[in-house]
Amino acid sequence: MSEVAAASGGAPASTLPELDVARVKRWCAARVPERALHQVRVECEVAPRHLTIVERRAPYDEEQFGPEWTSFPIARLRYTKARGEWSLYWRDRHMRFHAYDERFAFAPSKDVEALLAEVDRDPTSIFWG
Repeated sequence: MSEVAAASGGAPASTLPELDVARVKRWCAARVPERALHQVRVECEVAPRHLTIVERRAPYDEEQFGPEWTSFPIARLRYTKARGEWSLYWRDRHMRFHAYDERFAFAPSKDVEALLAEVDRDPTSIFWG
């Protein structure tokens, strides 16, 4: 059982729409071709009020560094239940997230796929480099 579920008496404390979470997970799974999945993956970490898109990489040298995959955050999608809107956040070099809309005139949206399309488009290389 997850820590979130345990803290809330067994039920997850998530306020995220299940269909949107499934859409983001499906989008992440489609980012990497099957032939490369032994080296890199794009996954979605689910928290009670946001989703974090992460890139995971296989260990360079398992004998030296161990079997753990590295995890690098790419973007965060925060959900505001009261408005039913998703907001996009980008990560800086200090691993802090900042609102993407303030800097790039990208408004929050009720459509999570609009945020995914912007991450995909990445017009300034802020997400994928």
